Parts: sequence; C-alpha cells; structure tokens
Amino acid sequence: MTTVTVHHAKTHLSKLIAAAERGEEVVIARGDKPAVRIVPFEPATKPERKPGRLKGLVAMDDRFFDPLPEDELRLWEGRGE
Repeated sequence: MTTVTVHHAKTHLSKLIAAAERGEEVVIARGDKPAVRIVPFEPATKPERKPGRLKGLVAMDDRFFDPLPEDELRLWEGRGE
C-alpha cells in the first residue's frame, strides 16, 4: 500500500493513477490520517434483460382501459389538488 500526502498527490497524480491501475492500493492522507483511496474505475454491469420475465405476475382486466373518473383525471393533468 502506498500512502501519500495531499501535496504529494497534487504533484504526482498521474503516477498515482497509473499505480492504482496496476492494482496497487494508493491512499491519500491529510497529515497522518488517511482520507481517500484511489481505485481503478470499473463500469457498472447492467443486468441481463429477458422479455417476458414478469409473465403471469401482472394481470390487467378490461377496466384498465376505461376512462379515468373526472376528479382523478384532473389530478393527473395537474388541474386539481
């Protein structure tokens, strides 16, 4: 593990980034107290999407397509409280 001061990190940031990319642990300290750790960026992985995963879990009957009552419609349109 490499621990450096903030001042050292400011002047050698490129080298510290390269060290972190190589897998070294780099810690930046304020005085003698560790403050942050530099780690390589890892893009988030998106979960695999599969069509039909909710089949059978959600059901809607014909009332779904019925017009909304006037008071509820006003709320959706921002015309009421």
